[in-house]
Amino acid sequence: MKYIYNFKMLVLLPASIILWACEDTHTRPEAKKENPIPVTVVTAEAHIDDCIHASGYIEANETAMISTRVMGFITDIPVNTGDIVQRGQLLATINNSDIQARRLQAAAMVAEVEAALEDARKDYERYTELYRQQSISTKELENATLHYTSVKAKAEATLQMQREAEATLRYTTLTAPFNGVVVQKNMDAGSMAQPGTPILILEQTGHYRVTASISDIYIRSIRKAMPAEIMVKSTGQSIHGKVSEVSPSSRFSGGQYIIKIDIPAVANHAIYSGMSVNVAIATGEHSISQERIITVPATAIIAQDQLTGIYALGQNNIALLRWVRVGKTTGDRVEIIAGIKTGEKIIIAGGERLYNGALVSIQ
Repeated sequence: MKYIYNFKMLVLLPASIILWACEDTHTRPEAKKENPIPVTVVTAEAHIDDCIHASGYIEANETAMISTRVMGFITDIPVNTGDIVQRGQLLATINNSDIQARRLQAAAMVAEVEAALEDARKDYERYTELYRQQSISTKELENATLHYTSVKAKAEATLQMQREAEATLRYTTLTAPFNGVVVQKNMDAGSMAQPGTPILILEQTGHYRVTASISDIYIRSIRKAMPAEIMVKSTGQSIHGKVSEVSPSSRFSGGQYIIKIDIPAVANHAIYSGMSVNVAIATGEHSISQERIITVPATAIIAQDQLTGIYALGQNNIALLRWVRVGKTTGDRVEIIAGIKTGEKIIIAGGERLYNGALVSIQ
């Protein structure tokens, strides 16, 4: 009887499993079908890079370091960092009491020597007339001429002393050489001004340019008036410019050749001096770089934590997240160094709903 009971249990157990499975299949709800996410797709293409790339920074067209030729205590600095100033506006004054004294002393000497010069001139004219009348000797005329010449030279020297004092006095009142903004204030009232030491640094407003460094491999291909594409790193703003200066020497710039690129005034409202930029100068010379590179629109790039990725279009219209390594940025395009191959379909717009494995529809 024991064996018969066990046999019945073995027969009933599979039947109960089959019934449970059937019942679960009928009662399990069907998975919800998601709608495809509309996306925009482009093909990753490789091309030969005929641009020279460099890094640089934005600077004002004109920069002035406001300093003085005289030593003295600063009595007033009526401007601060960030203040907009106009040409001729007072920036700083330096105590000039000693220079005023020298100027007055020189003025007194000029008045004295001018009187002596007038007296010597009259003597010279009188002696000349007497000599013409043969009333005096040649020696007497020579003495009068020598005295007149000596006093005239002394008068010229004292006049130059007065002019020097007046010129030095002008360096105690410092004014703005152009319309600009105070970008640095190094001293305050009461500080001792030293000759040649900047008190303020002033930059011109409204006119900017880019300074970039080019290696000796590429400098031969850079010429004035070449168009340049400038990308501001912090804002992503793209600016068109033109090469305005090309340095012919790298001796004093660490082996790099310095070039200047003018920026149109229309872009100045969105940039500031000191911003870092990437520069691309199209030369049209393929011999510079025969390497084929892949670039994609910047809108295709996504960032997660410290990683950079791109959504590629997989089979059956499935979005596949690819982690990539990016290179330089030129305008609105980013170089892909690794992670994407030529000919692959890249999703450049899909909204925040896009995720790895999502079903998409191409617009």
